[in-house]
Amino acid sequence: MSTAPTTAPAGKSTRSRRDDIPAPAAKSSRSRRDNIHGWAFSAPFLVFFLTFLVWPMISGAVMSLTGKSLTGANSGFIGLANYTEAFADQDMWRSLGNTLYFTLISTVPLVVIALALAALVNMGLPAQWLWRLSFFSPFLLASTVVSLFFAWMYNPELGLFNDLLANLGIPPVAWLNDPSVAMWAVVIATVWWTVGFNFLLYLAALQNIPQQHYEAASLDGAGGWRQFFSISLPQLGPTTVMIVILQILASLKVFDQIYQMTEGGPGGATRSIVQYIFEAGFTGYRLGYSAAISYIFFGLILLIALAQVFTARKRSA
Repeated sequence: MSTAPTTAPAGKSTRSRRDDIPAPAAKSSRSRRDNIHGWAFSAPFLVFFLTFLVWPMISGAVMSLTGKSLTGANSGFIGLANYTEAFADQDMWRSLGNTLYFTLISTVPLVVIALALAALVNMGLPAQWLWRLSFFSPFLLASTVVSLFFAWMYNPELGLFNDLLANLGIPPVAWLNDPSVAMWAVVIATVWWTVGFNFLLYLAALQNIPQQHYEAASLDGAGGWRQFFSISLPQLGPTTVMIVILQILASLKVFDQIYQMTEGGPGGATRSIVQYIFEAGFTGYRLGYSAAISYIFFGLILLIALAQVFTARKRSA
């Protein structure tokens, strides 16, 4: 009696050989390959992140505990002496006060004006591309250009601002030379320069609000102001929180326009904490002391950011 051949077809034999590999082992091998590919794609970013962020932070923290100087002198490890000196430094506290004052008086108009401009454009004004370009284009300018432009306009004798005041019968103002006015002059330049970024954020948020809300409100007899305060503003809450946080953090780091327009004057009335850190390190040659002030300022920014995030989460909850 003949028996059937025991050999299987080629396709079936191939499938049986594949099935010989345990499923967990194949999955583990595939997972290892995916991990290798992921780390390979992330490697360039990690190199830059570690080289230009993590390492400078660690190096700066170590430097703040030393008496290192640009003159070449290095008194070695001195512990918290730099921090003790910084907390007793009246010039540092004044510079920090100037920075907080600038942040306070610049953040409010940068939020309110940006919201007003976005609301106007969102109303459907003709030639919207022109309005968007006009409001946003100053943000693309370099800080040097903006500072030079406003320094000319603030000129006590030939500037545009004093010429306008003269036409109104108002005495000229020493915009950049009067301690009580200089900071406001810098704020005006900053608002004109940077309000376009917040304007775009608000405009994008307004255009994402469903039109059905406004149509339903119109049917109920709500006018434009009522719709704005009852529909638009509540919907813009998360955007406003984000803009306020970004604006405060950006204003706390102000340096360029102040240094280029007033160099911190007159009499230190506009000197920011970042400028004081720069002067301590590169004018006073005290790198260790400058690093200590930097970390004090970093701690302040961190506390403000955490407080804002906590407040925003508590309000949303």
